[in-house]
Amino acid sequence: LLLLFWSYSNYFSFPFLCTCVYLLSLFSHSTNRQKAFIPFSFAFSTRNLSTLFDRATTSPKMRAAGLLSLVLAAIPAVTAAKRGTLGVSLGNKNPDGTCKSTSDYEADFDALKSLTTLVRTYSANDCDTAVNIVPAAKNKQFKVVLGVWADYEESFNNDLNVLKKTVPGNEDVVHSITVGSETLYRKGLTAQELLDKIRTVQGAFPKTTVGTVDSWNLFYDGTANPIIEGGVTYIMANAFAYWQGSDIDHATKTYWNDTTLALDSIEKAAGNNKDKIVFANGETGWPTDGGSDYAAAKAGTQNAARYWKEAVCSMLAWGVDVFYFEAFDESWKPKSIGDNGEEKDETHWGLFTADRKAKFDLSCPN
Repeated sequence: LLLLFWSYSNYFSFPFLCTCVYLLSLFSHSTNRQKAFIPFSFAFSTRNLSTLFDRATTSPKMRAAGLLSLVLAAIPAVTAAKRGTLGVSLGNKNPDGTCKSTSDYEADFDALKSLTTLVRTYSANDCDTAVNIVPAAKNKQFKVVLGVWADYEESFNNDLNVLKKTVPGNEDVVHSITVGSETLYRKGLTAQELLDKIRTVQGAFPKTTVGTVDSWNLFYDGTANPIIEGGVTYIMANAFAYWQGSDIDHATKTYWNDTTLALDSIEKAAGNNKDKIVFANGETGWPTDGGSDYAAAKAGTQNAARYWKEAVCSMLAWGVDVFYFEAFDESWKPKSIGDNGEEKDETHWGLFTADRKAKFDLSCPN
């Protein structure tokens, strides 16, 4: 691998080579997955790492995404135990728009079990999600991230009340509870208001991991700092190269830039608590055939498969947990509105079709 780096040394800078060597040595000697990637900024900041990726992307010899995938593909061979955990976002409705029952979730889990046993949901009360999914998870040996929709007092209280009835006695299948899902991005609450709600949920479930999820840029620009400074240590940052309008050739670089910039800012805001931070990519994905294009980002199953292999698999190899958006196509969904005001289809984002068939090879390089 080092010979490979040396062969490109006439283009890549010496700091880049040092960064690669440092990354490999870090994974070779670390015994803690979270510490395997969080202290990376001490030697070379993620901003510098992003700059190097930017430079590499313009090379006529080799895209940084390709080299990055090759570099990271070698890491699991050195330290397979440090690989990140894959989870998937799971909707609570059937293709016809009806709410899923426990048996529907069990069928979902049967389709997913060869890929992952971890799913993320968004609202405990909506469609009786927690009531129906927890027994299914127990029956199928899955773990679930349960969500609290924090934007409105009514939804927050409804979700919290449902959790108080479903979590006790089922802690073995509840991976964590997330309070808010891009709440700051939507300006549904201020960071301090969201922190107060997170603390309320933490108080109700002291033995369960409680955190929040928001768009990467809200962590990068400091909007979310009060939450991190307030002691919340489970943080998910959503990062979509697609919604950045990135073409597929630069999508992996965009995804890594956004994720590492968010992580770097989170570490700095955490201060002395940085070693306690548990960081995950809360959502990422790419629309398949039938989806909408967004600027230079072109929907398509071939592009989604490439994004999976180059972006998602490499992030997992680096030791970061990734929740892919989403498990199955959701044909009932209305169109979403992008940052540019355009309506975009959101029914073709699944790794699987609505009838639970995989769309492409979902393996990652060993």
